[in-house]
Amino acid sequence: MSEKEIVSKILRYLKTVPKCFAWKEHGGIYGTAGIPDIIACIDGKFYAFEVKTPVSKTTKLQEATIRKILACGGTASVVRSVDEVRAVINGSLQ
Repeated sequence: MSEKEIVSKILRYLKTVPKCFAWKEHGGIYGTAGIPDIIACIDGKFYAFEVKTPVSKTTKLQEATIRKILACGGTASVVRSVDEVRAVINGSLQ
C-alpha cells in the first residue's frame, strides 16, 4: 500500500472521530518543510501524524519537527496504519 493510500484511509477514519477536525498538509514550495502529513485537533488536543509505509523512514527534518511538537505539548507520531492512529488517539485521550 502506498503512503497516499494510507493517508486516505486515515483521513476517512478521522472523519468518524467525534470532535475531530483534520486535514492533509500538502508540501511544496509554499509549504513548510518537515510538517507532518496529517494535522488534527481532537477534542481540543493537537495531533500531528507523519505517515509512512511499512518500509519507509522519516527524514532528519521530520524527526526534528516531531520533537518540536512534542516539546510544545502536542502529540506527534509516525504512523503506518489506521490502527496506529487509533492507538495514539485512544492513548492520549485517557
